[in-house]
Amino acid sequence: MSVFTKVTHQELRAFLQQYPVGELIGFQGIGEGVENTNYFVDTTDGRWVLTLFERLNTDDLPFFLGLMDHLASRGFPGAMPARTRDGRNLVTLNGKPAALVHRLVGQSVLFPELEQCAAVGRALGELHVTGLSYAGRCVNSRGPSWREQTARTLLPKVDAATRALLEDELAAQARLDLAALPQGVIHADLFRDNVLFVESRLTGVIDFYYACNDALIYDLAVTLNDWCFEPDGHLNVARWQAMSAAYRARREPDDRERAVWPLVLRAAALRFFLSRLYDWTFPREGDVVHMKDPNQYRRILEHHRDHAPPPL
Repeated sequence: MSVFTKVTHQELRAFLQQYPVGELIGFQGIGEGVENTNYFVDTTDGRWVLTLFERLNTDDLPFFLGLMDHLASRGFPGAMPARTRDGRNLVTLNGKPAALVHRLVGQSVLFPELEQCAAVGRALGELHVTGLSYAGRCVNSRGPSWREQTARTLLPKVDAATRALLEDELAAQARLDLAALPQGVIHADLFRDNVLFVESRLTGVIDFYYACNDALIYDLAVTLNDWCFEPDGHLNVARWQAMSAAYRARREPDDRERAVWPLVLRAAALRFFLSRLYDWTFPREGDVVHMKDPNQYRRILEHHRDHAPPPL
């Protein structure tokens, strides 16, 4: 959620006239995240988040917005996209596809408590169950082929130790067939900055713009990797147990998922190590650009390579 495309007050005011949201009061760019341009927007009729999509496949945008609408209308704590006066939830601003969604209350947490971890586990399980009734389809844009291609792009640019790590992990990941595991809609990016709380109460799940159809257990691995590791790469077992137990109370993994669980955790860690390393190696220009340290996910990947995970 960096700012790559600038929007003026006059441009935004004209844009908002398409929506029944009242008059513009003010707006502010959001500097977190790495993919799209985002602004907080306040109007006389509410508070919103405006997203301009920078790199996503525009053909997939109806899937993301439709999923958000599907989940929110069924009681899931996600943001509902706003619709224009003629019923559209996807429009254009400054040459970029754009969407306006309701801004949820609450704040993200940097150091989650056990109760918050359990709430995230329950929410993820609920998302996986509720998402089964969503008819939309979208391929994971950061799936196995992307991981392979991105790693090959990076190999000539990295040092010898990183090159050896990537080559060895790619060989290991060739044994994993995520398509053979139970499938459904996944968030694919349920990091701490994408969940909102008021104290210990989970009030919102945001940023569905990596959502797709993929292995459900992979989504759990992505989430556990972010929420349950300390910055030094140390696993917080108590957080892990709280989150995984709450997830299992809503959806129980099967024997196929348990059998490949260690390799799935590595695949999830590799995906974010690669994306961060790529952005670090090939930085993008923008007014406010937030890049995340790839070494955090290198440490998580190396942990999974060296240690068996706690059982599901």
